[in-house]
Amino acid sequence: MKTAIIIFLLLVIVIQGLRRHTLERGLRQAAQRMRAQIANETTVRLALPCPSAGAEELLVCLNDLLELRQSEKADYRRKEQELRRQIANVSHDLRTPLTSILGYLQLLEGDDLPLEKRREYFQVIEGRARTLQTFIASFYDLSRIEGGELPLEREKVELGRALSDQLTAAYEQIEEAGLEMEVDIADHLPPVWADSGAVTRIFSNLLTNALRHGSDILSVKLYREGGYIISSFSNRADDLTAEDAAHVFERFYTADKMRTGQSTGLGLAIVKALAERMGHTAAARWEDGWFTVLVRWSV
Repeated sequence: MKTAIIIFLLLVIVIQGLRRHTLERGLRQAAQRMRAQIANETTVRLALPCPSAGAEELLVCLNDLLELRQSEKADYRRKEQELRRQIANVSHDLRTPLTSILGYLQLLEGDDLPLEKRREYFQVIEGRARTLQTFIASFYDLSRIEGGELPLEREKVELGRALSDQLTAAYEQIEEAGLEMEVDIADHLPPVWADSGAVTRIFSNLLTNALRHGSDILSVKLYREGGYIISSFSNRADDLTAEDAAHVFERFYTADKMRTGQSTGLGLAIVKALAERMGHTAAARWEDGWFTVLVRWSV
């Protein structure tokens, strides 16, 4: 009987020793895999042969930490690439008017330059300077909007009246651009809760975008759809694609087809940021040569 007990105890000791050896070897392998993951920046889930309940719980925590680390690194890379892209685009938008200004200033240095040419160059310099001023102001405004630093006071706003005012103010510009206007503003639309200044900015930016990039026809609509009022700005844009429409709200979106030397890629970004700050949404689509920007205003 004693012999059987001794043999049983020896077996238990041997089994426990084997389990400890197996667990220790598994831990070493897991550590090696973790080091390899850190070195190679690959995603590896750790596992142990014959783990205990405590070791299994520890592995779950370690795997969660590894996944979190990988997610944070991927997010950091994405933000770093986005920052670099934005810096490159800001540099482009600053450099273009500045280069033009410097070039015309050099031309003005000529003593034999006719007075008419001198006036013409001064007008060009002024125009480029205003473009630069607009860009810097828009960049600052967008940063404040996205950071929640721009104060907005929500009140009941009549969208029909605000849109009509903007269309009237832009009438001469629309004529100069050679655009045929199609306006359809529904009657008896309820007011929406919004900041009146932000609403004006949204409609102004949408008109400016259409004037810069549109051709032939500009269609502006305001109508009710369920629990929303939809403001729609559509224009012919055969040089754009559906892919462009998917990115136009991105800050400094600079598809070559949209960059004309005047666009900074900020106007539509401001539209989306302002709409969302007020609890509304903005979307864009391109279909059969028509580019449309819609703002869905919650009633």
